[in-house]
Amino acid sequence: MTTVIRPIHFVRRGRRTKAVSAPDAAPTALPNRVPRVARLMALAIHFDGMLRKGVVADQSELARICDVTQPRITQIMNLLHLAPDIQEEILNLQPVSTGRDPVTERDLRPLAALLSWAQQRSVWKRRCDLRAGLVSAKPQQRQAT
Repeated sequence: MTTVIRPIHFVRRGRRTKAVSAPDAAPTALPNRVPRVARLMALAIHFDGMLRKGVVADQSELARICDVTQPRITQIMNLLHLAPDIQEEILNLQPVSTGRDPVTERDLRPLAALLSWAQQRSVWKRRCDLRAGLVSAKPQQRQAT
């Protein structure tokens, strides 16, 4: 039998008391991580394959298996409505070492709602240009004299 000795303390919030273990050491920075939207895009492609092969009957069954709501599965699957080249760019996003992800699934919802891939590409290009700082700020309005 192995005995583990670890310091803990109790935190009281309102009427609840919770045991919290003390950390062993300061948390270290995570190595570069794949942006969440890239993982969701890969998941959408995987789910689509499962649906096509008949492994799962429908998105509702996927939701039950993944323990998420059916609307969340729909949001993830809607990433498949993006133009193929945009999907590829999302899958190839650079790893993030610090801070927030450059693109989120929520940012892509209006883009995926556009029916025309040409419109999607135009909006995506503008968004990427803005992100890279290639588009200059709005010109200042002239004052009437």
